[in-house]
Amino acid sequence: MTTTTSEQGGETEPRPIIPALAPFYKFAREISYPLIRATVGGTLLVHGINRAGIPLGHAAEEMAKGGLQPAILFATIALVNETVGAVCVVLGLFTRFFAASIAIELAVISSMFFHNGYAWSKHGWEFVFLWGLIFFAIALRGGGPYSLDRKIGWEL
Repeated sequence: MTTTTSEQGGETEPRPIIPALAPFYKFAREISYPLIRATVGGTLLVHGINRAGIPLGHAAEEMAKGGLQPAILFATIALVNETVGAVCVVLGLFTRFFAASIAIELAVISSMFFHNGYAWSKHGWEFVFLWGLIFFAIALRGGGPYSLDRKIGWEL
């Protein structure tokens, strides 16, 4: 007895134990990825809006203390990633480009916090690393269904 059903592209999905849930599971499969994009992009956007509220020079000073030079360039890239990039990830526009840029930013930040250890409460690296991996996965996948990339038929 098989426990899978054929889907598009030859992929298989497990057959639900409760068959009446099949329509919900089909809907949930389609909407889960845009939900992930909206959640991580929206969360980063809030962080970016907070960053936009402080002078760029202050952010650059903090980056310089962490050893990033030219600090003003890195502060500008972070501000663009965390505002424009976050909105684009939410909308699924230029998704791969911005998600990759954000993943790189978060990898750099993770390395800066590595000395704090694996302790979120002590500004450890694991939380930032987790978010970086999620953005990296989005960069690998692209906009996916329900994205502007898909709507316009091309991606950056």
